[in-house]
Amino acid sequence: MLVFKFGGASVKDAKGIINLAALVEKFATEQLLIVVSAMGKTTNALERLTKAYASGDDGLQVIFDEIKSYHYTIMKDLFEPLHPVFNEVANTFVEIDWVIEDEPHDDYDFIYDQIVSVGELVSTRIVAAYLNQAGITSQWLDVRGYVQTDNTYREGVVQWDKTCAAITKDIPPLLAKRHVVTQGFLGGTSENFTTTLGREGSDYTASIFAACLGAESVTTWKDVPGILNADPKLFEDTVKFDELSYTEAIEMTYYGASVIHPKTIKPLQNAKIPLLVKSFTQPDEPGTFIHESGQNKFTKPVIIIKPNQVLLSISARDYSFISEEQLSVIFKMFSECHIKVNVMQTSALSFTVCFDQHEGRFKKLLKALTADFKVKYNDGLTLITVRHYSAASLKELTEGKTILMEQLSRNTIQLVVKYMV
Repeated sequence: MLVFKFGGASVKDAKGIINLAALVEKFATEQLLIVVSAMGKTTNALERLTKAYASGDDGLQVIFDEIKSYHYTIMKDLFEPLHPVFNEVANTFVEIDWVIEDEPHDDYDFIYDQIVSVGELVSTRIVAAYLNQAGITSQWLDVRGYVQTDNTYREGVVQWDKTCAAITKDIPPLLAKRHVVTQGFLGGTSENFTTTLGREGSDYTASIFAACLGAESVTTWKDVPGILNADPKLFEDTVKFDELSYTEAIEMTYYGASVIHPKTIKPLQNAKIPLLVKSFTQPDEPGTFIHESGQNKFTKPVIIIKPNQVLLSISARDYSFISEEQLSVIFKMFSECHIKVNVMQTSALSFTVCFDQHEGRFKKLLKALTADFKVKYNDGLTLITVRHYSAASLKELTEGKTILMEQLSRNTIQLVVKYMV
């Protein structure tokens, strides 16, 4: 059997969904599990809705109406007015109504997951309905009953034993009769609350199902021809990798390459399942093939840009050395605030870290740190990671920027920079 994952760009409008159906139809004889993300920029819109609800913003209903209107417009282009999918989608949006009728929960991450998850629930309802209308027999599946996680909202930790047991029990009999359409990004807790697996987590969902089902391969359908050495929106003359090893793909995703979710590769590597990254507009092109014996060929350096970074320096109040004991305390604070370190350096008197800026979590971290340590920071920075670099490529990348921190290894250099005004 095969696992396909379609991202938001592939289902952003009616034309995209029609294209998805045409692509899936080519695999009519295969057992196919289809993982779908929220449509277009719906996740971003739902994040704005969540912030508006948590802050008591009067614009809450306007944002919600825009989200619903976007989806209904797509549906009107695909279905007759009395098609059952209109009621299915309306009933799904009611899940948000139930949340926003009450006072906001104290845990913002919990609120986030209950609201933002609706994007995938709605998109899969529409995709499954259109596939059936197009004569491609498909079953809609609520992933929350299968991908079981703990209660870490926005970064749900998958409980693999429970997840694989549920998937292997129910999914193979369904696949024997029809395609299965389910949501990426989402999970469920033992208390039946919704969790999410981290932004862009639909790739990870696909690899979870593939690993549990022993799939032949996973294909992620993107708006790019495969994995490129850099973001084509930021750099000209990018080159595509025809193939990559699991190891190189893991390194690239660890450093922030957004074309694949960082947790996607490991389950596939463990199960020796290849991953294909292909273009949904050019499905017959080969894309990038990631597998155990992939040959890595680098004609240009791999460049990964992560904006919205914080550079934080921590030191003891009594000017004592930063010891292993103090580092243990600091890392525990980072873990409790769910902040992942991108780069770190230690000197005699200070510990400096770079991480993604997340306003709520950062405030919580600052409060915890300042109780025992001196802290100073810069925000609004950019982290540039270059693998297989050359001196010429570094000179071009750093021109017009102030370097605040630099870290160099055999194959990789990381630079935390501030753009000069």
